[in-house]
Amino acid sequence: MTDSRNDAGNDNRQGPLTDLRVIEMGQLLAGPFCGQLLGDFGAEVIKCEQPGVGDPMRQWGREKPHGKSLWWPVVARNKKSVTINLRSPEGQEMVKALIKDTDILIENFRPGTMERWGMGYDELSAINPRLIMVRVTGFGQTGPYSKRAGYGAIGEAMGGLRYVVGDPSNQPSRMGISIGDELAAVHACMGALMAVHARERTGRGQVVDSAIYESVLNMMESLVTEYDVAGYVRERTGAILPNVSPSNVFDTADDKLLLIAANQDTVFKRLAEAMGQPDLAIDARYATHSARGAHQQELDDLINAWTRTVALEDLQKLLDDNGVPCGLIYKAADMMEDPHFKAREAIIDIEHPDFGMIKMQNVAPRLSETPGKVRHVGPELGQHNDYVYGELLGLSAERQAELKEAGII
Repeated sequence: MTDSRNDAGNDNRQGPLTDLRVIEMGQLLAGPFCGQLLGDFGAEVIKCEQPGVGDPMRQWGREKPHGKSLWWPVVARNKKSVTINLRSPEGQEMVKALIKDTDILIENFRPGTMERWGMGYDELSAINPRLIMVRVTGFGQTGPYSKRAGYGAIGEAMGGLRYVVGDPSNQPSRMGISIGDELAAVHACMGALMAVHARERTGRGQVVDSAIYESVLNMMESLVTEYDVAGYVRERTGAILPNVSPSNVFDTADDKLLLIAANQDTVFKRLAEAMGQPDLAIDARYATHSARGAHQQELDDLINAWTRTVALEDLQKLLDDNGVPCGLIYKAADMMEDPHFKAREAIIDIEHPDFGMIKMQNVAPRLSETPGKVRHVGPELGQHNDYVYGELLGLSAERQAELKEAGII
């Protein structure tokens, strides 16, 4: 693939959302990941950044070759960057001019910020009644906590995820990714597209209020209902889910690890046959889902005793041949070498102006008729000022220079 970051206008966009224009405000991850998802499927995403500073994501990440973030090329891919001082009256007026032809505005500032800037939904929808305003925050736009600062980690904790993650002998753990922010962004994207669909019937836009803690809560399965009806509190259980067995990580003869998930009755029967112990499937202790759950530890120990006698490669082939779900616990290097990942192009190569060809995950999900595409990596700060301010707003080069000198763009 080639680097097409200097393309303005069309930007070689493809996918089902090529008729949508998105303005992305805010920074870090909760709002910008929503923009990434929309951009992946063809929306024109214009990212607004503070002049001379930009989104902090430009600096985030542990590894920084050439002093540059390796996170930014991913989260800002397929976007256009413009610099604009949103706190200035001139910057606010320029945003309002863009809003006239914008479908979706994404922001993840603390509630009340946009209103202080004269860009609340009432003001913006008066300019463009079809505008959909996506608002991503820690606690939502209403309620007693709405004005609190709310990072993803707080939403993960209050949404119930942190309490159930980790080893039961330790304090609540965290995922190795910013899952709270990303869940809020996925819900925001879903809400935006539902609002686009509704707009086809009503002709009007609306506000999409995506709270991090509620996005996490939405993924917590029956946790609340279990407590309400049965008084049951889910606890940290490490590598297993209570009463779901077998579904665990098992040792092999060559000191490797393999995750085996055979908790469905028919699948467990196939596992028992692969083990050469078909009677396990009719043993009263293991014959049903509930029975296996009640005897989870002893069943896991029994399976582990068997897996320790088989080398990883032979074990995986045996389970695959018997239709038993299993999988290695991958790190990045494993993903890049896996033939299935390669066949489906789950990881792609794309040109970066500083790093050369780099790898990143491809677009998901896959659409058969209107697939999305990674067209380019994250842009340089203000790279598309000429396109947005010149072509879209009709400002002369001289006027743009004046605004740059004044710190507006």
